[in-house]
Amino acid sequence: MSFDPATLVYDANGLIPCIAQAEGTGEVLMMAWMNAQAVAKTLETGRVTYWSRSRQAFWIKGETSGHTQELVDLRVDCDRDCLLAVVRQEGPACHTNRRSCFYTSVVGDETELMAPMV
Repeated sequence: MSFDPATLVYDANGLIPCIAQAEGTGEVLMMAWMNAQAVAKTLETGRVTYWSRSRQAFWIKGETSGHTQELVDLRVDCDRDCLLAVVRQEGPACHTNRRSCFYTSVVGDETELMAPMV
């Protein structure tokens, strides 16, 4: 069955959230936004491409840092309004130089850092 990025459900800004998950471990690495063109570029090149809301430009993960994401599988959720990119992550995924962006745990009214910087 063929896939068309236009069949996804985007928000009012033409964006869809994409969660990056590490191949093999299932670790959740990060979340970023894609538009239809970023989805298409990701599928064409195998390099995960996001849409930077602040720069209003495409952002190929690792283009400047070297911390690349190679697409293994792109999955669509049941409502077609969220994506899961299973990736081979090279280096840290987070701009804070941690493996994952999800390194802060909230317990009650306290936060705890769960992962050191790499």
